[in-house]
Amino acid sequence: MNILIWIIISAFVVSLAAWTGAITLIFKEEILKKLLLPLVAFSAGSLIGGAFLHLIPEALEKKTSLNVFVWVLVGFSIFFLMEQFLHWHHCHRVPSEHKKPVTYLILLSDGIHNFIDGLIIAGSFLVDVKVGIVTWLICLAHEIPQEIGDFGILVHGGWGKYRALLVNFISALAIIPGGLLVYFVSHEIDITFLLSFAAGNFIYIAASDLVPEIKDHHDLKRNVIHFISFIIGIVLILFMKVIFET
Repeated sequence: MNILIWIIISAFVVSLAAWTGAITLIFKEEILKKLLLPLVAFSAGSLIGGAFLHLIPEALEKKTSLNVFVWVLVGFSIFFLMEQFLHWHHCHRVPSEHKKPVTYLILLSDGIHNFIDGLIIAGSFLVDVKVGIVTWLICLAHEIPQEIGDFGILVHGGWGKYRALLVNFISALAIIPGGLLVYFVSHEIDITFLLSFAAGNFIYIAASDLVPEIKDHHDLKRNVIHFISFIIGIVLILFMKVIFET
């Protein structure tokens, strides 16, 4: 399949994750609370696994170690900068748990985040289709709990549920121009640095936004479930890596 088609289809599929907020219309909040944090833990594991088992090793095959880790730090720092100045924080809560609705800010932040995801996914596919598929699946695993949280913020901020779903999806479509931009500039510049940049993004999101939400619970059973979900996320990335390399 043509690389451009891979990029467009994978980016569009990730943007469809915006509609996962619709499950809050089906399930009671008590059920969502039990499902959401294990999903967050799984997402954290897949991001950490993706950075250390997938993206960084791939980048080291293309670039020197200093170049790779400089871009990892750049990717980490840019997401830190965005949180500092946009007050952007990934939120993974059901609608009633949001205390400070910031609806338009979350849409702006989510749009930027999805645009960056488009850069990352396209860059990965341009390096190798197998690398792109794994990166795409990692992004998708993270988007599902994030989009449920974003939907909760919009609803708590006074938006109608169907309007919130639609506008959240429109914001998610920013992933497509991000992917197209990388595809067309790749003919002029070397885009392999995006692997390291993505690794820095993934590490920051997992360590700063996701792990804090699943730790410090006093319920032993919940802690065990969260840790197992986290490990499953890592193991899944390792499994995909082994499958694609054999």
